[in-house]
Amino acid sequence: MNKLENLLHKGIVLLDGAMGTMLQQASRASISCLEEYNLSKPKLVQEVHKAYLAAGSEILLTNTLGANRLKLAEYSLQDRVTEINREGVKLAKEAAGDKALVAASIGPTGKFLAPLGHLTFDAAVRAFSEHVGCVSQSGADLILIETISDLREMKAAIIAAREVCDLPILATMTFQENGKTIMDAEALCCCLVMQSLGVAAVGANCSLGPEGLLDILVKMRDVSQKPLLIQPNAGLPQLKDGRTIFPATPEIFASYAEKFRLEGISLLGGCCGTTPEHIKAMARVIKGKKIVRFLPKYTGSLVCSRNEVVGIGGKNPPVVIGERLNPTGRRDLAAQMREGRFDLFRREALAQVEHGARVLDVNVGIPGIDEVRAIDQAVTAVQSVTRVPVMLDTNNPLVLEAGLKAAEGRVIINSVNGEKGSLERILPLAKKYGALLIGLTLDEKGIPTSGKGRFKIAEGILKAVVEAGLPTYSLIIDPLTLAVSAEPNQALESLEAVSLIKKKLGLATVLGVSNVSFGLPRRELINYSFLAMALGNGLDAAILNPFSQITMDICTSVTLLRGQDPGAQRYIERCQGEKIPPAVFPRAVEREMADVGEQLYKAVLEGDETSIVLLVEKALEQGMNPVEINKLYMIPAITRVGELFQDGEYFLPQLIRAGHTMEIGISRLKKEERPFQGERKGKILFATAHGDIHDIGKNIVITQLENFGFEVIDLGKSVPLEKITREAKERQVDIIGLSALMTNTMQEMEKLVKKCREEGLGSLVMVGGAVVTKEYADRIGADGYAEDAVKAVALADQLMVRRARSRA
Repeated sequence: MNKLENLLHKGIVLLDGAMGTMLQQASRASISCLEEYNLSKPKLVQEVHKAYLAAGSEILLTNTLGANRLKLAEYSLQDRVTEINREGVKLAKEAAGDKALVAASIGPTGKFLAPLGHLTFDAAVRAFSEHVGCVSQSGADLILIETISDLREMKAAIIAAREVCDLPILATMTFQENGKTIMDAEALCCCLVMQSLGVAAVGANCSLGPEGLLDILVKMRDVSQKPLLIQPNAGLPQLKDGRTIFPATPEIFASYAEKFRLEGISLLGGCCGTTPEHIKAMARVIKGKKIVRFLPKYTGSLVCSRNEVVGIGGKNPPVVIGERLNPTGRRDLAAQMREGRFDLFRREALAQVEHGARVLDVNVGIPGIDEVRAIDQAVTAVQSVTRVPVMLDTNNPLVLEAGLKAAEGRVIINSVNGEKGSLERILPLAKKYGALLIGLTLDEKGIPTSGKGRFKIAEGILKAVVEAGLPTYSLIIDPLTLAVSAEPNQALESLEAVSLIKKKLGLATVLGVSNVSFGLPRRELINYSFLAMALGNGLDAAILNPFSQITMDICTSVTLLRGQDPGAQRYIERCQGEKIPPAVFPRAVEREMADVGEQLYKAVLEGDETSIVLLVEKALEQGMNPVEINKLYMIPAITRVGELFQDGEYFLPQLIRAGHTMEIGISRLKKEERPFQGERKGKILFATAHGDIHDIGKNIVITQLENFGFEVIDLGKSVPLEKITREAKERQVDIIGLSALMTNTMQEMEKLVKKCREEGLGSLVMVGGAVVTKEYADRIGADGYAEDAVKAVALADQLMVRRARSRA
């Protein structure tokens, strides 16, 4: 057993609490890089460590959360990465002695990964590799990756950590009150992705208080095969008399400690606002108590997107894998892909899901294109309009890895086979990215003619999978479907293989259906019959065309007959529910048939960045003027996006993607010789509060404001008040927008309002940010508060009306 396992063997393990808020309170500094304190204020950092050790912490976290190159660059400290991390570990180790373990704290990069931002997956891996390399070489016992909200960023961090060290990795993500991360990832999916990447423990930290975070961990428990870790905030921060107050007292934390234990949580700590007193209070309640263990509710081979978990095999009903995202024999799909467009891909993906597909097979294998780039675009396109997992259909390792990097959840690799070369190429990628595998029952000798022969190859693939360090449930076997027109007995051999593999190996099985009828008339009859027979033999998943109503009816009825539809609920819903849609695109309008205006509207609504320029040019060619294009189609579309966001049907990724699409379209309109001047509603100056280097939210708000016709002057982040008021006066802006992520920087908002009044500026002030509330905005006399980008646009409109009335 490693050091962490030894601790867990004894019982509940206590981590420490907040480092950042403790340092801020002790130093009374609001504008500083706290990780730099490892160099300039080492005694203060070590005093915090010692206080937590005395309180009962068995794992101390280093003061290195934001000590990666990208975050340190905000303070011009990027050249001191090694020094800051080395000293951070040293201070914690000296404080811990032999009484506690030291976990190196690894936080987010502070950047959006592409396509929502400019940071590539590989660049994120490099940043995390450097960070983890520094702390692991300095003697840390564990790695704790925490406060991540983007699943792909978490993937990059874990992959980097595993590549540069062999220390146990703990991984926690941060969630909103709706149970999702800010990037729309569900707790179940986050847990599944993290544990599939080989971490030692999974959980959640920051963001919510004990009650809210406990709900998140209970959800994770349903799929978790790893110890669970919780680090709640001491409630949501409040500003009182100029000081940041966290409402959850040590007594409140103590009251939750036993609840945490009884719900199966093994590692307990705290995040923002927690103190040694909070840890001491929990220690009095649960120190030395045994861990309560639960079995996961989800069984089988589990795959997920950022939103949905799908189980294949075990007690799960048959899963339909949509086959239509494949350009082979599809001239329309292939033609668009050669143009670098994926709007048809999006519509096909959405339509298959609406017809019942639970997983989507993605194939970009056509001659003459860059498949590495295409798979990235294809996966991104599918994820932008659906919530189901993807299956990557390629045997090219370079293409496969590009798809694995683009995917947000846990994917299926289609496929590996019994050939030595195939196993050597594909298994390392499956392990690195935590993917499931489809194993084809063929090897160097070809496809065995008997079911027993295919079973033997399946045994060999399973052995290789286990030897590669992958769990057995990561493998799904495809015994292969051969055409009965050439070999009439082959259907029965495939079915025998399905039965043998399930009974003797306990593995899930999958088959492609349509190949069985190749070369025969009325192929659908053969396909229907074969599907029913295969499902009757225990087949767990089928790759097929979900547009076939009879095919989907068979899957539903067999699910009932196999005893996997309690109360016949699914069957009744299919029979009595909405009218079964025809085999066309039900919601996504065929752009080839729609007029160009509707195509433009759809492109913005769906965030189709690859098609928007072509559509704008098509509209221009048809004689539309730039103002008409924007006002009649693009503005209504982005307005609808905002409505969907407010209704909870769209989330931050869709909002950002639609905003980018709108920006691209407007940029093209501005190139026209005919002057394009969209309706200018007003001039807004925007900045983040002095001392606050977090500008992701500000940038999203600015994009939305510009898309709705406001001229926005972006002063950047951590902007002094004097510069804000000077620029506002010189540029004669209508509105000043100020955002803040931290309570100690949002005090700048009150100063700004006061300064604007003192200097007689006519500009109105709107505020927002994670810790800002309407009550605070009202108290300081701000002219308005908006909690998100969509509401910021509405607020700006209201303020401009108010400003116009005051001038009248």
